[in-house]
Amino acid sequence: MNLRRRAAAAAAALITVAALAVGGPATAAAVSPPGATHEENPRVPEGAVWTEAYFPSADDSGVELHADVLRPAHLPARARTPVILAVGSYFSHAGQTGPEGWTRTGPSSRFADFTSGTGLFARGYTYVMVDLRGFGGSTGCLDWMGPGEQADVKAAIQWVATQPWSTGKVGMYGKSYDAVTGLVGNNLRLPALKAVVAQEPVWDMYNYLFSNGVPRPNVTGTPNAYNGIATMAPLPDDTGRYRANAQYEQAHPECLADNLANNDNPDPGSPYWRARDLAAQARGTNTPLFVTQGFIENNTKPEDMQEFLDNHHGVERGWLGQWEHVRGNETNGQGQLLMGRAGFFDEVMRFYDRYLKGIRPAVHDPAYAVEDNTGAWRAQPTWPTPSAHTRSALADGRYVDDGIASTLAVPTGQEWDMEHYTDPAPPAAKGLAADTHSYLTWSTPVESRLRITGTPQITMHASAPGNVMARLWDVAPDGTAVMFDENVALIERAGRVAFDLKSTDWTFEVGHRLGVQIGTIGSGSWRDTPSGNTIEITRARMNLALQNPRLDVPTQGDRSPFLDTYLRQYTRTFTDVGEGTFTLTPRHRP
Repeated sequence: MNLRRRAAAAAAALITVAALAVGGPATAAAVSPPGATHEENPRVPEGAVWTEAYFPSADDSGVELHADVLRPAHLPARARTPVILAVGSYFSHAGQTGPEGWTRTGPSSRFADFTSGTGLFARGYTYVMVDLRGFGGSTGCLDWMGPGEQADVKAAIQWVATQPWSTGKVGMYGKSYDAVTGLVGNNLRLPALKAVVAQEPVWDMYNYLFSNGVPRPNVTGTPNAYNGIATMAPLPDDTGRYRANAQYEQAHPECLADNLANNDNPDPGSPYWRARDLAAQARGTNTPLFVTQGFIENNTKPEDMQEFLDNHHGVERGWLGQWEHVRGNETNGQGQLLMGRAGFFDEVMRFYDRYLKGIRPAVHDPAYAVEDNTGAWRAQPTWPTPSAHTRSALADGRYVDDGIASTLAVPTGQEWDMEHYTDPAPPAAKGLAADTHSYLTWSTPVESRLRITGTPQITMHASAPGNVMARLWDVAPDGTAVMFDENVALIERAGRVAFDLKSTDWTFEVGHRLGVQIGTIGSGSWRDTPSGNTIEITRARMNLALQNPRLDVPTQGDRSPFLDTYLRQYTRTFTDVGEGTFTLTPRHRP
């Protein structure tokens, strides 16, 4: 059967399953059990009715996608509602990132906190979880958010928008990988998609595995982890169709091999990675977007976030601050909100009600709520909002690209999917000073409080091939310093090197200096190959966006608990702080 005929057959099967799922007429040839409620299956959320459905992806590949549909139990089967859609890799009936010990099948509990915490079904919303190709009950080979998975997102949005129980208005929800699919949804420019909530996404898929030509330790670990998720065994009482789809890789072992090989390309300009550059693809998009991002995230980092947001022209909401890889509603054992700010679900539902139901909120939410490194929260109309920019000339210097400091081992037993991966913390050290592996250049002390915001950029000329790491330090008058930003690059040949650091939002107190460290890669967070070359750095420049904290508009929020953990991990003492060679005085307005 050719691909088009397979797609047509899948579409016909879809019509039958969908009709049964909403109480349509059954035929003698196609019998399906009625939807299950919480009383009939404890895995179904209270107030919902669960059915399953199948439909083809949008790329004529023959891939069949599986959906778990949760409809409000108090509404008639064909009552039209807006739909909240989650598309991703973690919705297998057996478990999210591995088997969870379920004794019977049922819909994933991945976002049960969201559906219960918002009263989603009582509010008249349908919630649908769709497995990306290769995961859960969907067929096909994994595609690391490439054209295939983008086609899956397109198909999922179009499918839920055209069901008889849908108003045709769709919102997307997710965190981590299924937040990335929300960014893809925005980039697809589909009229049915009215709002996206994306917590801690990856803004450009390349950056999760590489940094400017240098592989991260998870360059093979992450594909292997997702291969493991894709080959998770279905449950014994899953339907025959679900079980057959879940075991797709057994008949197609090339899927697993290709997922490893395809992602092992360090060139960000290759066609493979250009197809996955979500930040660039966002240019001119306008879907209302609600994002969260931890500036000191050790998993899905704020790289290319500013490019994505600059390219996006629609309504934006954002919570940005000093936290790890967490959801907006998560708390720790002491009951502290891990992002520090209250009311996430309330704000999310005001956002959805506005754009999916047309209900104007009675409460005004700031476009962006931002926490800096002091733990203070402010409201602002967009992010970043610099008062000025400065371009600072850095001192010349040299270092040996020997990777000597890169002896920290990656923790054993580490998992590498987006839900679990964390960079190793730097080794404990005191009395840091410049050595042959790096050199430092210093600003003069700041004369008034000053914030570095946005995405620092560095350019330099290198005398030889090798590797380079740039780190930014907030240095107090007594030499106590916090490393608050870093990135690395491969120097392919002698000459000009330019790269962005991570986005940041860091306030300097009076008398503090900016220290810029340039040298070999020595953190354990990259898998570099030292060249052994002595590299001379000249004509180094750093572009910084600056903000005046005196203009801050306070908003509610407490200090994120992870901020103090980060400060403990990344605080050092410099014994030899040199004379300042540049200032942080603003040179021009944005």
